[in-house]
Amino acid sequence: MRLKTLEDVFAYAEAEGIELRLDGAETQVRRPQASRPGRRAFVSGKRKQNTIKSTTFSDGQGRMLLAGVIRPGRMHDQTAVRTEGIAEQFRLRPRVKAKVDSGYAELAKEFPDQVSAPPKKPKDETCDGERRAWREGRRRQSSARICVEHTNAELRQWAPLRRFTGRRETYAETHRTAGSALLTTRTCGRPRCSMRWWGSAMRVRTRRSPGRFAAIASGRTASLAMPRPAATSR
Repeated sequence: MRLKTLEDVFAYAEAEGIELRLDGAETQVRRPQASRPGRRAFVSGKRKQNTIKSTTFSDGQGRMLLAGVIRPGRMHDQTAVRTEGIAEQFRLRPRVKAKVDSGYAELAKEFPDQVSAPPKKPKDETCDGERRAWREGRRRQSSARICVEHTNAELRQWAPLRRFTGRRETYAETHRTAGSALLTTRTCGRPRCSMRWWGSAMRVRTRRSPGRFAAIASGRTASLAMPRPAATSR
């Protein structure tokens, strides 16, 4: 089963009683020409580069449910929560719970019974006992949320998701394809090491055949499982 929209993810989490994990990621993209409008929209304040951000959803075991919510690198995670409808889904489905990082602190403040964020750092004048309790609470929350970080790291095995050299308008399609191929790999039980070769194969196919690349994005990824052809001597 593949979840294609935010509504599918939240409906599945509510029906199965799954606690979601959310995490954002950034991919470096090419810098537009100086004369193009909207050039600053992709400049990330965190990385000081032109980037595109995405949001990954996973369950407690690190299985990816959805990789999407693509937006310019200048947009903060909390802004994307409101503009892309994530906060609205929490409002519509009050039984869904999630663990997030400090970038979604406002979301946790708005939905304290549903969203768990790392505890705030205590002030300098607090006692040592409170500081130890803060560190322990932060460690436990991070341990419960680290699985979505691993999912993002697995997606970053694909070179186009580390530094995308194509047109920014086609990045969303590339990101969907990577998620589709990762789900296919796990479903079919293929070894994870093959992901690196898949990434190189997709880079070549992206340059040579955009139409075939779109077919792969729609879920027809069987051609990627074929072994590489043997070299022929001339």
